[in-house]
Order: sequence, then structure tokens, then C-alpha cells
Amino acid sequence: MARELELYEQAERSIIKKYRRELWTPFITAVQRYELVQPGDRIAVCVSGGKDSMLLSKLMQELCRHGHTPFEAVYLCMDPGYAPENRRRIEENAEMLHIPLEIFESDVFEVANAQTHSACYLCAKMRRGHLYAEAQRRGCNKIALGHHFNDVIETTVMGMFWSGMLQAMPPKLHSQNFPGMELIRPLYRVHEDDIIAWARHHGLEFLQCACRFTEAGSAEAEASKRKEIKRLLRTLQAENPNIEKSVFNAIHAVNIDTFPGWKSHGEEHSFLETYER
Repeated sequence: MARELELYEQAERSIIKKYRRELWTPFITAVQRYELVQPGDRIAVCVSGGKDSMLLSKLMQELCRHGHTPFEAVYLCMDPGYAPENRRRIEENAEMLHIPLEIFESDVFEVANAQTHSACYLCAKMRRGHLYAEAQRRGCNKIALGHHFNDVIETTVMGMFWSGMLQAMPPKLHSQNFPGMELIRPLYRVHEDDIIAWARHHGLEFLQCACRFTEAGSAEAEASKRKEIKRLLRTLQAENPNIEKSVFNAIHAVNIDTFPGWKSHGEEHSFLETYER
């Protein structure tokens, strides 16, 4: 008689079988298309405690075990000042899913939340810096974050509507402040709804956000621009179910010849530079 699989085994098997098309295939497609993992890499998989980074950890474990590219993974979690119950939930979920989590502490929430303006921006910037530094100390050359397909779409639309720039979220980038370090986004082509479906299928409950505003149920978080964009995209999808796919395809097929201006490597350019050629 076959033994009943433990929860972590069920979660791993469902990634390869039940959710193969929704999770494993787009994950592998991103890893290969954007060349995110190279032989000999030592990658710090950054775990915030949310559904995205927890799934990313399981996907990276599967890739490490069964992929054709030899690399190492470290599962790194920064405690920026979580409430005790949230810290416990992260630890319990990691243990339940057999993720060998390595936790280090920082004062990011304390510093960021003391600011009266741009607390979210400062928090994100500080967290990124701490993760780079800790990963580098542990001999890693890359950090992997759990940004997914919908994050890419929302960031692109937000840039257009509120920043006046057509900019996207790249699948990988070199760190400007930590030489030799890269950031990769292996969930780049994985949809958020499919991550939610996987978590619900296994009855998994993760942190909703790594932010103190969310922990406190703050109205500021509820009114965030990203949530406004989520609502807008849902409305547009009622008329055009392929709206998000169109935005995603668009950032892979930018026609510079039609733009009056653009920025590259920090320098601004105009179509007039080549207009008479």
C-alpha cells in the first residue's frame, strides 16, 4: 500500500503535474529565454513570506534537483521587523514546505516607517540593499525575487499613467551598488491567479504583504496606486480578455523608430538624432 504523501511532497508534485502548464512551464520558459541561471551560480532566493516567494522557492528547489544546469540555491529571508506572529508564520510555512530558510534581521521597518513621505519607496530600497549585501556575504552572485507576470504588467501601466514614462520591469539586471551581483525574476511569465490557485489547492496561507501598513490594515495600503491599476486591468479584461497579454507582448516588441524620445543607459535621446539619415 502506497504511503500518503506529506504536504510538501504534494506541493512539489502538483507543480510538475496538476499545475505544470500554469507554473512549471512558464517558469522554465523564463529561465531559459532570459538566461537567468548559469552553471556555477549561487543564487539567494529571497523569501518574504508571501505566496510568490514561497512558490519561487519550491520551483527553484525543483530546478536545482532536476534541471540540466548545475547551480546552488540559498533560501534567504530578511526579518525587517515583522510582528512576532508573522515571523512565526514564515518559519512554520518554510518548515512545512521543507524550505531550508536562513533568516537574518534588519531594522528596515523601523527606519522606513519613521518617514513621513515615501515610506514604501524607502522600505523597498532598503530591503533590496540588505538582501544584496547578505547574499554577497554568503558567496552568492545573484538574488532571485518573486515578481510575477502581473507585477510586470502593473509596473508598466503605472509608469505610463503616473510617472510619464514607458518603462517595464526587466527579467534580470545588474546591481549598480553591488558589483558582480545580479537580480533575476524567474516568475516573470507566471500569472498571479495561478499562484493563488496552487496555494488554495493545498490550503496554504501566506503573509499578504511584508509591509507594516498592511499588517495594521492601513487605508494607505488599500488605496495604493498598484491596487488601482489592478482594478483598472480587471475592468479592461471584461472587454478584452487578452489585454494583459498584449501589454506583455508590447514590452518585448518596442519599436524605437516610432518614438520621439527615449532614454538609454541614463542618457536621453531624440528621434531628431537620426531623422535626416
